[in-house]
Order: sequence, then C-alpha cells, then structure tokens
Amino acid sequence: QVQLVESGGGLVQPGGSLRLSCAASGSIFSIYVMGWYRQGPGEQRELVAAITSGGTTNYANSVKGRFTISRDNAKNTVYLQMNSLKPEDTAVYYCNALLKLVGESPNDYWGQGTQVTVSS
Repeated sequence: QVQLVESGGGLVQPGGSLRLSCAASGSIFSIYVMGWYRQGPGEQRELVAAITSGGTTNYANSVKGRFTISRDNAKNTVYLQMNSLKPEDTAVYYCNALLKLVGESPNDYWGQGTQVTVSS
C-alpha cells in the first residue's frame, strides 16, 4: 500500500510563510504527478499546485507568485512553499499523488490533510 505523510501546517499571521512537505512511501514503481489541494470551510476541494516528474508545474491563479511547488524525486517528496499568506488561504491542505505501484495500474492517492490557518 501507499502512505502519503504530510507535515508543516500550522497557525501563521497574515503575510507570513509556511512550508508543507509530503512524503510518499510503499511499493512505488513510479510517481507521475504530485500536488497539493485545499478545502476551506464550506468549500469544495480545489487544486493549489501540481508538479510532474519532469518538473512541469501548474498553479491556481489565486496562489501564483506566492506559492512554489517543488519535488525531490529521489525521496518521493513534494514541497509547497507558501509566502505572503492571506486569511483566505486558511484551509485543510491535502497532498495528492498519481502513481503506479509495482504490479498495479496507476492510481490516485491522498494524504490525511494538514491544517493551515492564517490569522492575526
């Protein structure tokens, strides 16, 4: 099986920064895309940023210029550097990976979520 373990959430003041990490473990053959989604109170889950194994990135318009996604393929880990945080960034952030386990077809996997709260 696969585990996606997230870390780095917390409480930060507006204008502050946080760095989220997500490490994938298990019998992984290949990870195609890793990304971060978020879900605020009463809202639908939305894509924040994603990155392919080749380094191509995609960002939600609301975070462009403030958030940076990166990954370490050797460690099966994805990072989200969040700067200039705003109260509207408050949400549960979920790690997502499109990956292939040994002997299985590619599938989508999710982490358990980490809370990010931006408040003074």
